[in-house]
Amino acid sequence: MVDIRNSDGVPGSAVNERPQPHNLEVERAVLAAMLREPRPCIDMVIEQLGGADAFYSHLHREVFKAVDLLYNHRNLGVDLISVAHQLAKNGTLEDIGGEIFLAELYNSIATTANLEGWCDIVREYHILRNMINVCSESLLKCYDNSISVRELIDQIETDLFKVRNVTNRADIVTLKETLGETFKNIQALINGEMEIGIPTGLPDLDRMIGGMKPGEMFVLGARPSIGKTSLALNIIRNITIQTNTPRTVAFFSLEMTSEQVARRLICTESEIPEARFFDGSFKNNEMQKLTQAVAVLQKAKIFIDPTGGLTIAELRAKARRLRMMHHIDFIAIDYLQLMKVDGRIDNRQQEVAEISSGIKKLAKELNIPILVLAQLNREVEKTAGASARPRLSHLRESGSIEQDADIVSFLHRNRDESKSISSEQDQSGLDAELILEKNRNGQTGVVKLKFFASRMEFVNVSRFSDEDRPYRDD
Repeated sequence: MVDIRNSDGVPGSAVNERPQPHNLEVERAVLAAMLREPRPCIDMVIEQLGGADAFYSHLHREVFKAVDLLYNHRNLGVDLISVAHQLAKNGTLEDIGGEIFLAELYNSIATTANLEGWCDIVREYHILRNMINVCSESLLKCYDNSISVRELIDQIETDLFKVRNVTNRADIVTLKETLGETFKNIQALINGEMEIGIPTGLPDLDRMIGGMKPGEMFVLGARPSIGKTSLALNIIRNITIQTNTPRTVAFFSLEMTSEQVARRLICTESEIPEARFFDGSFKNNEMQKLTQAVAVLQKAKIFIDPTGGLTIAELRAKARRLRMMHHIDFIAIDYLQLMKVDGRIDNRQQEVAEISSGIKKLAKELNIPILVLAQLNREVEKTAGASARPRLSHLRESGSIEQDADIVSFLHRNRDESKSISSEQDQSGLDAELILEKNRNGQTGVVKLKFFASRMEFVNVSRFSDEDRPYRDD
């Protein structure tokens, strides 16, 4: 295999070997400013460019390293003599052209006033070279049979995302500079003009957590057949169509097909029991309801991925693409224990730990909330029966999940009630609770819910009075 390299020994273009984008004159100007006025200029350059890799010329990289070593690691003064001495100790003084090169460098500018603009130019060329290198390395990796295609795609997308993030620098600001904007945001929150997080459509839950906040991992745990998938789909429906500010959502369903997910959403939106889809006992006006429900749901920006056995690498790759191409605001995963990691890991707890950590990192990376469904172990039923209230210890492989999650909640109700429920009982709803067991940035407690089993919908208890029947059987 031929490794494509440029004259400086770094990966070059796969198309030809012409020099990569650079501006040596500007690089010299940046180094000259560091030599002329070390105290302000070195700090600015390091803040703007990071390290020596930002420079194209290996000669300039050597000078930068010597200056950085003297200034930041040895707390020594920086001038022509000290830099020349350090380069001589490194064995690179003669390679760069000796003291004459340093003197010419020092005299190459008349003022340091334009240093910030010079840094911008150097950084932009650095980003372009990084892009070329990533593309070239990606081409070479495609010929490497030692890694799987999925791993290869994840590596390439990770490298590209790193290059993309180089352009997103957070500037340091004073408290005085940010107070005005912060106070405006506080006023907007008080006046209801701004949201802390994405409202879930469950008012009592939103009051406790402030909505689904960017970068947070919200875990929803429950025993099988309690309704965690239904609650997740209810939240998705609420934030995509039942709100003044519709969001775009990605739903990774490891358990159901896209058709099953769509059918559940139609069932909830039309208020028609899912059983009708199987026994064909539709009433006269229910076809109109179905048509109306489909018309409403067609406006919802929901992306469904029904991949079974999804790996954390696949999740990252797909989520990044959806974020970049469709600007998704929210991700839901059903459910964590069905996910896998690339490669063989014999210890299941270690595997779950890697998955959990990967999901949390993805939430921070994309700066969006991620709702993760999780299965509870059977101990909750063995120790105290089917009506036992779940706790953190009941999460399967719970240690890492509890640690990574910002919010851990449990959906709890008497599962046996819905097995022999009458039509009258379903109209009034079954009692359910959403237990907030951990909330890193707020309070914990219990949210009272009502569950309407026929259409698989959870609603806030305080949302309805006796006169407001949420279920209509016309």
